[in-house]
Amino acid sequence: MDSLPLSGALPPPTQPYDAKLMQAAQKLEASFLAEMLKSAGYGAARDALGGGAGEEQFASFLVDAQAKQMVQAGGIGLAEHLYHSLKDRQNEG
Repeated sequence: MDSLPLSGALPPPTQPYDAKLMQAAQKLEASFLAEMLKSAGYGAARDALGGGAGEEQFASFLVDAQAKQMVQAGGIGLAEHLYHSLKDRQNEG
């Protein structure tokens, strides 16, 4: 998976570990959003287009790309919550 740029809602992490933690959180949010889009029916083959098996195979790539774009645009805030939660846990220990 390509690395996702940091969300505009948070300042850029100051340490390499922070950047890796944010990227992991954003990848998880993108995966979550992709599954939600698939559950909502996005990427499902439509009989009207007649794309057949090829359309079904590549539909998942489209859904994944859309989920990544959603995260790049700020997402639903899941990555930020995960990042802060994991960062707080790191600071405790």
